[in-house]
Amino acid sequence: MMYYRKALMLQTYLERENARDTEAALSRLETTDTQGYELSPEARARADLKFTYVVTCQIYGRQKEEQKPEAADIALLMQRNEALRVAFIDVVETLKDGKVHTEYYSKLVKADINGKDKEIYAIKLPGDPKLGEGKPENQNHAIVFTRGNAVQTIDMNQDNYFEEALKVRNLLEEFDRDHGIRPPTILGVREHVFTGSVSSLASFMSNQESSFVTLGQRVLATPLKVRMHYGHPDVFDRVFHITRGGISKASRIINISEDIYAGFNSTLRQGNITHHEYIQVGKGRDVGLNQIALFEGKVAGGNGEQVLSRDVYRLGQLFDFFRMMSFYFTTVGFYFCTMALSGVGETMQVRARITDNTALEAALNTQFLFQIGIFSAVPMVLGFILEQGFLRAIVSFITMQLQLCTVFFTFSLGTRTHYFGRTILHGGARYQATGRGFVVRHIKFSENYRLYSRSHFVKGLEVVLLLVVYLAYGYNDSALSYILLSISSWFMALSWLFAPYLFNPSGFEWQKIVEDFRDWTNWLFYRGGIGVKGEESWEAWWDEELVYGFSWVVLAVLIILFK
Repeated sequence: MMYYRKALMLQTYLERENARDTEAALSRLETTDTQGYELSPEARARADLKFTYVVTCQIYGRQKEEQKPEAADIALLMQRNEALRVAFIDVVETLKDGKVHTEYYSKLVKADINGKDKEIYAIKLPGDPKLGEGKPENQNHAIVFTRGNAVQTIDMNQDNYFEEALKVRNLLEEFDRDHGIRPPTILGVREHVFTGSVSSLASFMSNQESSFVTLGQRVLATPLKVRMHYGHPDVFDRVFHITRGGISKASRIINISEDIYAGFNSTLRQGNITHHEYIQVGKGRDVGLNQIALFEGKVAGGNGEQVLSRDVYRLGQLFDFFRMMSFYFTTVGFYFCTMALSGVGETMQVRARITDNTALEAALNTQFLFQIGIFSAVPMVLGFILEQGFLRAIVSFITMQLQLCTVFFTFSLGTRTHYFGRTILHGGARYQATGRGFVVRHIKFSENYRLYSRSHFVKGLEVVLLLVVYLAYGYNDSALSYILLSISSWFMALSWLFAPYLFNPSGFEWQKIVEDFRDWTNWLFYRGGIGVKGEESWEAWWDEELVYGFSWVVLAVLIILFK
């Protein structure tokens, strides 16, 4: 991110040289020699006026006290980059009247000439600021230390490029351009996902994300006018947002998908969110199946909480009909359709069987197959065509089909449905730490079982049993007719059951299978107890899972029945 400062220094240096004497400057070779721009005091001063980078690391103070290597790394970064600032929470314990008093300070530091931390600001806080979700609390704690008219939010998994940093001046000019009735309050920026070459799963996620952050975002911004903030490196109108509630809502659980609430807040307060394709920032996506499942579970759970939020209710009340429908189908409506339309389809299938309408059943199964596996890939194909051309798009799509992308997307659909439905029914959405590392390693069966048992394995087995019972007792026509009617359901069930093995490195190696089975049986037969985690015992894991499926209402009903 410090390329921004470097780009500003280079631009200042070149423009200053040209401004002195244009004709003389053009005739001199030194103008094109940019080696000295980093030593120019004018260029450095101009860059310091225009740009500051605040990294918010709440636990930096504790890491320094414990002399952890992370603290030494942060200190080294500050020494190498003089425009870098670090905001953290400092906990000070004092003894007054024989009692220990804890005070909390929000501090901003930089590196001095001796390489030591120099305190710039210290703000005394009324108490412990860590009340809500981690990331929005982190942003709210550091936003007071920012300066200027614009602030760009950057996540830890994002990257930058020098040639893109040169375009920031052009991007900031968009604040003064005409973008409709209202001036822009959030400038949307596209992303370049650079982790697509790690594995086939990484390429699926990379392609899906690329279509969303380019084609999807462009359409959402214009003409639909329902683009929100999705954790992308968007540039905020700082003055607009800090005077209207900030850029982050941090209430625990309800704001688990904290990024999108910045878009909700901006839109509700008559802001305007745009999207710009000529500048991009790098981004690393999850590359392992378990990482992807955890991330999609977090997003689906966050959407379940959005259904319950007052922000979505107010937007639905205030939008006109067309904008409301656009907003619905690009946020919570997507998950509702994923979950609810399959139920509608099942009801229609039952009616078709009662009336012996085989043609209707076949049509429903066909659309279900397209809905599950192929239809979700349509935006990706369109993105390929626009970005790469028609022939390369066809080749890319066929390659992805050979890599079983339809199996992956069907499995991913089950993840979204499970976590969204569970949040709607029982609540309890929580942040899922994926690590965002290069996890290209063999995952043990016990770990896969813990993660996918309730969401995929149990439901997949139930569907298989129902299909077998239907074949044995409820179907009297030809085998071909049964296959045509049930192929999509079989495909979905088998994808849910076997995708974790298909996409697991060394998943079919015999020695790994033996080790996985031994580890799984040890996990099953290890008794739970106080202090035993779900990763160690089946019993402890089952107790953790029951938190979601067993409500106090059910408990009260059982007590009444037993009495």
